[in-house]
Amino acid sequence: MTELISNDTVTKNELSEALFDRVGLNKREAKDMIDAFFDRIGQSLKSGFEVKISGFGTFQLRNKSARPGRNLKTGQMIPIAARRVVTFHASQKLKDVVESYARENRV
Repeated sequence: MTELISNDTVTKNELSEALFDRVGLNKREAKDMIDAFFDRIGQSLKSGFEVKISGFGTFQLRNKSARPGRNLKTGQMIPIAARRVVTFHASQKLKDVVESYARENRV
C-alpha cells in the first residue's frame, strides 16, 4: 500500500494513489475523483460560498481592505490593493488529531 505522506507535501497525485490503493478505483477514476473534488471546492468559493468538510474544516472567503505597505529592500511605501483571500479554519476533530500526533511524537 502506498504511504499517503511520503514527504513534506501531500500532492494530488499522492491522494489519487491512496484512492487507488485503499478504495480500489482504477488510476484514471481516482485522478478524476480528486480533480472533481478540488474543482468543486474552487467553484463553490468562486461563487462566494463557504465550503464545510465535516471533521476536517471550513474554507471561507474574506475581503481584505486596501492598506499601505512597505518594500522591505528599499523602505519605500507602496499601496496594497484590496483583495479577496481564502481562509481555512480546522475543525475541532482535525485539531485533536494534530494535537494527539504532536503529543505522541513530542513535536
